[in-house]
Amino acid sequence: MKIENDKFAIFSGGSNHILARHICDFLKVPLDKIRISTFADGEILVKIMTNVRGKDVFIIQGTCPPVNINLIKLLTIIDALKRSSAKRITAVMPYYGYARQDRKVEPRVPITAKLVANLLVAAGVNRILTLELHAGQIQGFFDIPVDNLYSIPVFVEKLKEMNLHKPVVVSPDVGGVERARALAKYIRANLALVDKRRPKPNKAKILNIIGNVQGRTCLIFDDIIDTAGTASGVAWALKEHGAKLIYLLGTHPVLSGDAVKRLENSPVEKVIVTNSIPIKEKSKKIVTLSVGKLFAQAIECIHNETSISDLFKMKRGD
Repeated sequence: MKIENDKFAIFSGGSNHILARHICDFLKVPLDKIRISTFADGEILVKIMTNVRGKDVFIIQGTCPPVNINLIKLLTIIDALKRSSAKRITAVMPYYGYARQDRKVEPRVPITAKLVANLLVAAGVNRILTLELHAGQIQGFFDIPVDNLYSIPVFVEKLKEMNLHKPVVVSPDVGGVERARALAKYIRANLALVDKRRPKPNKAKILNIIGNVQGRTCLIFDDIIDTAGTASGVAWALKEHGAKLIYLLGTHPVLSGDAVKRLENSPVEKVIVTNSIPIKEKSKKIVTLSVGKLFAQAIECIHNETSISDLFKMKRGD
């Protein structure tokens, strides 16, 4: 990849060192030095150790757990870079936290996806590069460019290697139908939908499976796997409806609480996720795919002022 080091700088905020290294390996550039520490009371202290005056700067820092600490680190780094006269600051956020509260669904609740957008812009960021936003309309919360990458190319490459028999892509809810339909087109699979109700946050009740899954290989495709309550519930429902094999695909493996244990006890054969969030609890069922190359290509496009959309021009059904 072609990156001019004298006009370019890339930093890691510490939320995902492994992914940051993957990105730099593909770009063939080193991570620039930054010192992040805390005061005795826990306040974040940042020192940029590289001259960034007039440079195109990228910060790799998602808002994965611990969410609030990683968010404050990102805001603090942006402020430090702004005051160091960086020419352009791009926040590379593999996971955009607080995205699930993107509208008012009941009285007296916040819209935190918009709040985080306001905080980032106020801190001085010029551009956002992220992966699989929970809701695409979150891009409209910003008055700066937002590049929302899609994980489908990474999953398609893996699924082609698996030679699946009679695959069916299953959307775990109505909101994920567009995402599931896109994957189904690329791998020439049928589509199924789960009709569910969520009585309260992180609690879902499966009601019905819409589509034929009898004797087929089912691919549950979602953007976030948090407590895995929905995913395991869908897996059991698919098994009851005669599914032959069940795989779970998730872009962001939040895996809170007993999520890993819940998945291990479910009928899911494998849980295929990206490394947008580092996984702390290991499992033989979990297969991790790197999005390092995807982010590296997008960073190169932004730096060289070329089109990012070309990264997603895959041939469907190959």
